[in-house]
Amino acid sequence: MNILLIGSGGREHALCWKLAQSPLVTKIFAAPGNPGMTEAEAISLNSTDHPAVTAFCHDKSIGLVVIGPEAPLVDGLADSLCAANVPVFGPSAKAAQLEGSKGFTKDLCARSSIPTAAYVRTDNVPDALAALDGFSIPVVIKADGLAAGKGVIIAESRPDAEAAVKDMFDGGFGNAGTEVVIEEFMTGEEASFFAVTDGISIVPLASAQDHKRVGDGDVGPNTGGMGAYSPAPVLTPELERRVMDEILYPTVNTLRAEGMPYSGVLYAGLILTDQGPKLIEYNARFGDPECQVLMMRMRSDLVELMLATAEGKLADIDAPVFADQSALTVVMAARGYPATPEKGGVIGNIEAAETDDIKIFHAGTTIKDGRLVANGGRVLNVTAVAHNVTTAQAAAYKAVDAINFPTGFTRSDIGWREVEREAS
Repeated sequence: MNILLIGSGGREHALCWKLAQSPLVTKIFAAPGNPGMTEAEAISLNSTDHPAVTAFCHDKSIGLVVIGPEAPLVDGLADSLCAANVPVFGPSAKAAQLEGSKGFTKDLCARSSIPTAAYVRTDNVPDALAALDGFSIPVVIKADGLAAGKGVIIAESRPDAEAAVKDMFDGGFGNAGTEVVIEEFMTGEEASFFAVTDGISIVPLASAQDHKRVGDGDVGPNTGGMGAYSPAPVLTPELERRVMDEILYPTVNTLRAEGMPYSGVLYAGLILTDQGPKLIEYNARFGDPECQVLMMRMRSDLVELMLATAEGKLADIDAPVFADQSALTVVMAARGYPATPEKGGVIGNIEAAETDDIKIFHAGTTIKDGRLVANGGRVLNVTAVAHNVTTAQAAAYKAVDAINFPTGFTRSDIGWREVEREAS
């Protein structure tokens, strides 16, 4: 079958790489794709132009559309494709509010008794400042809408909290901050859990742990993610069962009962508290860079899994299989990220860094004057598979050192928590 993949980042490169391994695939089109996606034909197609996307799917006999990023989902691209009888992996616009509106998700948690932080949502500065009186410090301030993974401020003082509130309402995160969610600060280790659902059946995939802060030791501003590893053993089988029973099933069942059934991948950002796992937030797509480590470990046919999800037939296929190994990815970012990344830096020696157990996924690259250059904040995802996190970490950083990217930088401690546990 022919597949259309929407997106251009490291997540989409990882999906493209894995989709291409399926014997069900005839051809993959990537819109717009990136230079690393040699498995696909890059095409110019505006994902906000739904009629154009639909026409392309009919013209090229597309059997499955895979929507990588969150913006086209929140924009309703999946709805338009479904209306045109094009199978699509990704939720409807209503269901994608799980990511598109943090307030929507918090209200759903309240209705469904899903464990999460106490919160207040507000649409103006005076009410937000008044609401701060009900929270201890530190306190979490979140822009309600999509903010590329950066719309969360952990305020360590009341003045910082007030400044964060005012900045959001003043447009610090664009339209994402027209409404703000204030949350209690929860204590515990964070982890991510992924599952796919067709609105009825829910199939667990795997766990991962992301590293959001830009600097070593988890300091500095939040980013889209500086690296990740999978699985995250801190999320034990017992805790995974609790996540399914206490968080995922109530979410899927509530959405279906309220007339907005969810189809696609559910990415639950969790914090492991003394009371058990609690939901921090949902994403309506694969994480980035978590997708990269999941795809490196996945041994099942991704096309079969996505098509069954799109067609409501998850109950009819075997559960996906993941290698009993650890995968770790290190993000090589452009100097200046996450504020103003420096574009145009020349990148070399990628092919020499790759081996059977190392894959370099392109995240923000382009070709200029015949050379590969940086074209975004997060530029490359250097991803390794090994028998444990410590070994995967060493292999990934060895590959990082082999790549010539003078204007790039990385964190040097991706996976540090698990490395410490493995050493003890």
